[in-house]
This record gives sequence, C-alpha cells and structure tokens, in this order.
Amino acid sequence: MANLALDFELDELCSYTEARSIGLARKSVDWIKRASTAFWRATSGKVKQSIDRLRSYTLTRYQSTWSRSKTLAFAKAFLGYLTKTRLDTRYQALSIFLELPKVVKERKNVTNRIVTKEDIQNILDYIRRAESRGIISKSKAEQYTAFTVFGAFTGQRSTATMMKLTVGQLRESLRAANPVLRVEPHQDKIRMEHYVPLHPQVVVAIQPLRDGRQDDKLMFRHGSFWMWVKRQQIPMLHFKGHFVLGDLRKFCEQHGDAIGWDQSNRAYIMTHGVSGIDWKHYKHPLPENVYDVYMQYWKEVRLTS
Repeated sequence: MANLALDFELDELCSYTEARSIGLARKSVDWIKRASTAFWRATSGKVKQSIDRLRSYTLTRYQSTWSRSKTLAFAKAFLGYLTKTRLDTRYQALSIFLELPKVVKERKNVTNRIVTKEDIQNILDYIRRAESRGIISKSKAEQYTAFTVFGAFTGQRSTATMMKLTVGQLRESLRAANPVLRVEPHQDKIRMEHYVPLHPQVVVAIQPLRDGRQDDKLMFRHGSFWMWVKRQQIPMLHFKGHFVLGDLRKFCEQHGDAIGWDQSNRAYIMTHGVSGIDWKHYKHPLPENVYDVYMQYWKEVRLTS
C-alpha cells in the first residue's frame, strides 16, 4: 500500500464537483467547492501518496467537527465516483485513510439562553422609546413591533418563514373569525405546509402593515429590523448576551413549556420535531382545530411594554 499510486485527472474532479453542486443552496455549493479545492491541492492527481496529507490538512485547517466532516466526506464520495468510472475498487478502499479521529463526546448541557416574557416586553419597550425619541420613524416602529409580536406568539423562523410572508397571505387569513395563516411549503425550512393561528395581539400589531399595501409585497422588512437589532445590542435578563431575532422562536418554545402548551399542537405550528411516521402519514389537523387548541393555552398571554 505504501508504494501504491492511483491517478486521476483534474477534469474528473471538476466534472464531479459540478455534478454534486446542481440544485444545491449557495452555502452547500460553497463547501463542495472548498472541499474540491482542498482535495486537488493535497493530491495533485496522485491519490495514495498524498491522501494522508489531505486528512492532516483538514484536521489542522478546521476545528469544527462539521467542517472536517464536510471536507472528508466529499473526498470519500469522490473516491467512490472514481471507483465506478474507472472500475477500480482500490480507490474506494483508500477511504479508510480519511476517517475522522475518535473524540470523547461531551455531555450536553441545558441551554443557558433563557428568553422570558419580560425580555420580549423589554424589546417592545425599547422600540417604543426609540420612536418617541425620534431615533426611528413611526412606520419602522410599527414594523419592528409587529415582527416581535408575531415571532413571539407564533414561533416561526425569522429567516426561513417570516421574511417570506406576503401582505396578501396575512390579509386572507384575517378574513375569518378565527384567523389562521397558511404557510406554504417554500416558506418553511423543512418544506412543510402548515397553519399558524394568529393571536388577537398579533392581529392588532400587523394591522398597520396591511393598510394601503399590495398583496404581493412582503409583510415584514426583515433586513431592516435585523440590522437595527444588531446595532442596538439590547441586553437580555437571564444570560450575558444580546437579543437576536432567533430569540423570538426560543421564547415561544420556552414559554410554551411554562403554560403547558399541547406538544402536538406546538410541534405542528413550529414545524419542530415532525419527522416521524405519525406526521408523515397520519396527522393532518384542520385550521379551525389548530386555532382552538392553540388559544386554549395562549389566549390569556399578553405582551406589554
């Protein structure tokens, strides 16, 4: 094995890289290209003589297990590709030299990022004070308030879902006595269509955002609020850190525990933990049922500044 030399061409690596990248998200393509570049720099077309060098480079270059795994997994997959295209199983056999080192698994601790009702009310108060002092306009204050209230009561992901919602969707949901928003598959991280009940306080908060706007416009100005929050560095009450948009979803989950929110209803609305057989083949709640169960737990909850 020490004297074994298996060759490949740069064109083969480029073709495989392009094939792996088709249809993937930009971030995934970026990692594939990084791994492909690292593979070529370490081997230069000579597999066995330099496969150890690739592993050493990867373990030195990246400290994250995720990053190491991505890079070495690409290398293993490419060796499998060469095995099939060249009909030589020796390429695949070399993947044993690309194993990640064994590590002692650390015991996972309970998250210390605790987001409470007081935290969310503090955010709302911060927005109100910024408007009263002329730091932000009335329209921005309405946007930021609506985003905060909507995110806290629904637990929807800020980037995958909230930033994609349209004015027409919200307008349509409010036509019913018991308003329920239908989130479309492309607006959800796991591509799961689902219904989201709108708490009465959410209905009031989003009212100014609908008036005089066309249905195809995005409901929330996600980027504006994200940048404002990043600059303000609003402190949290129960841990050393500043408020980020993801804390709204954390609050919904954690406050749901405090009020005993039904687990099935919560999992469906937040599309969290719904990968089992029950959800794939059996459960399909009606919007009115989703709303009724949700309001049993959240009806008395109020966020004030």
